[in-house]
Amino acid sequence: MNSALLVVDAQESFRQREDWSAVSNPSIVDEILALVEPARARGDLVVWVLHAEPGSGGVFDPARGFVQLLPGLSVTEGEPVLTKTAHNAFTTTNLQQQLTQHGVKEVVVSGIRTEQCCETTARIASDLGFDVTFVSDATATMPLADPRAPAGRPYREILADPRTLSTAQVVQRTEYALAGRFARVCMVRDLVGTSA
Repeated sequence: MNSALLVVDAQESFRQREDWSAVSNPSIVDEILALVEPARARGDLVVWVLHAEPGSGGVFDPARGFVQLLPGLSVTEGEPVLTKTAHNAFTTTNLQQQLTQHGVKEVVVSGIRTEQCCETTARIASDLGFDVTFVSDATATMPLADPRAPAGRPYREILADPRTLSTAQVVQRTEYALAGRFARVCMVRDLVGTSA
């Protein structure tokens, strides 16, 4: 085994947020499954990572019951399920040790959010010496508000604001930042031969 598929934060928490209505990839579960099934068939390690913010009272607080995989995704026996409290999947988990123990040299990154936890995980993985493949269409994100815009606006105002980055812009900027520096950027079809 020298490859691992990382499924980062593909969890119910996101579906509970208002911005899920503008998600870039509503079929994210199908895209992830298109990677999971071949990875399992090859004997690659599949690692599931969930984000938690204990005591926050928000949708990432485990006490609320949303820190679980999106419907349609399930763990097979022997697949690690890690819970992180940082943006990347390494800092607050034993992911690096698990990958090393399994002889993993390459990681394939998928999940939610494209520019946040997925990108950060890809960058850290690269810095740790792993070969990284970032499967862009097996990630999902939401529009990003201009950081200089007033806080606390209704979501419809954020979406209507011309300064808000669209999901396409967010994905493109992430691909530009990662490609050739931290990761090989590709699509599901590039890895499995067909689109999901």
